[in-house]
Order: sequence, then C-alpha cells, then structure tokens
Amino acid sequence: MLDAHPGTLYIIPTPIGNLGDLTSRSLETLKRVDRVAAEDTRTARKLFAHFGIDTPLVSFHEYSTTGRVTSLVQQLKSGLSLGLVSEAGTPGISDPGFALIRAAIDAGIPLVSLPGPCAAITALAASGLPMNEYYFVGFLPARKTARDRRLADLARVPATMILYESPRRLTSTLAAVAKILGNRQICIARELTKIHEEYIRGPVEEVIAREGDRRWRGEITLLIAGWSKSDQREAVAGAEELEQRLWELKQSGETSTRNLVEVLQAEFPGWRKKDVYRLVLETIK
Repeated sequence: MLDAHPGTLYIIPTPIGNLGDLTSRSLETLKRVDRVAAEDTRTARKLFAHFGIDTPLVSFHEYSTTGRVTSLVQQLKSGLSLGLVSEAGTPGISDPGFALIRAAIDAGIPLVSLPGPCAAITALAASGLPMNEYYFVGFLPARKTARDRRLADLARVPATMILYESPRRLTSTLAAVAKILGNRQICIARELTKIHEEYIRGPVEEVIAREGDRRWRGEITLLIAGWSKSDQREAVAGAEELEQRLWELKQSGETSTRNLVEVLQAEFPGWRKKDVYRLVLETIK
C-alpha cells in the first residue's frame, strides 16, 4: 500500500469483538496515516498494542467541543492525513464521528471510507428477519415517555428495524415493544463476534416469557420485524381494549379530544389516527 494521501480523512472500521476482523487494508491505513482520532483512546491503545501500531492518537468523543472539530479540520487542511475510529465498528454510526465527517465534507476535505465491521449489519444477516429493506434506528431515548413516543412513531415502518440498546434497559424496552408494536418477531443479537455471542429469536412475547428473569449483559443489537397488514388486523381486533382505555382516560378527568386522540394513538399505534378520532367523537356525543 502507498502512503496515506495528504489532507485526507480515512474512516476506518475496527473490530466489534474479535480482533481477527480487522482487515489488512484497515491495519495498513492505521499504520500510515499521520494521526488517528479515536472515540476511546484506551480501547484504541489496546488495539494498537496488539497489532504493533505506533501512530499518534488524539481523542475525539461525544464531549469534544466544536473547537476540537475545527482543530482536526485545520490539521487536515494543512496536509496531515487523519484516521477516524470509533470505540468499535464503523465510525459515525451512533457515535460522535459523524460531526467530524460532516465538518470535513463541508470543508472540502477528501474522504476515504473503508469497509469493515458493523454490528447492525452483522446482526441483520443472521437475524432471520427480512433483509431486502431495513431501517437503522440506533439508540432509543433513555426516558420512558420519549422511548414510547419513538416506538409509536416507528409503528408503521415496513422494514426490519435495527436498534442498539443498553443491557440495563433491554427488559423494559422489550415490554414496550410488545405493548406498542404488538407481538412482532424480534431477534436479540448479543456480544457479536465475541466468545459469548448469542442470537435469541421469536415473537417478542415469547422471548419475554422465556427470558423474563434474565440479567442481560454485553453489547446488544435488537432487531424488530417491520409493520405489515396483519398488525393492522390485530389492532382492529383490539377495539374493545381501546374503548376500555378511552373510558379509563375519561374517568380520570381527561376531556380534551386532542389529548385523548394523542394518548390513544401512542398506545395503539396500529390504529389509524382518523379512526381513533372518530371513536373519540362518538363517545363524546
């Protein structure tokens, strides 16, 4: 391989677990660039030590200021070649690397994106869910209300959805998926490429029943089947449940048509908004 091109930003994927997944091209690029910007320099140092890489490291993480972005762009403009690595996987995907990538593009800096490890695609390939169309969600909001609202927004996405999730939040997220999206097929991909790699597949309610007492550990990728017409039929079949919930809301003192529709739409996303609205109006008469 020739020396890295001056003034070029190299987007370099690194292993998500198994160090053997670092490509020879990525290894050579890491050795030949002038500097490497790393989301976690501690993780990068371990990787560098394993492969005998002595390229200088500079930190670039979620708390980096705009000044750090400006500084790195200026270094690129001055002719230095820069590698960008995330803590694991492909930079820019649910990590702060995107800010530097966008700034480099805006500044007219040449970019070279290397192929390599990515947890989302690795999990999708073995999930057993449709792969012809997929929707990458990334991390859901940590707060329950925001998380549930986001899931409701995703209710009619027809593609397989790919999420990253904290093991501490996975149990509550699965319960929310079952409640808001229905009993869809899911796949939990855990500790990909590592010793304890595991795939758990099945309808979400079945997975909850089977794994309900489990204390989840490790890196989690969650895949959820996309919306289909059967989800609509299931929602319509639950009309009595929706009417019961409407009655409960009215008993609690909620009388605003707009608020009632918003709450019910969030809790029963399989229903079309105009149908929920009509039902609310009928009960108010």
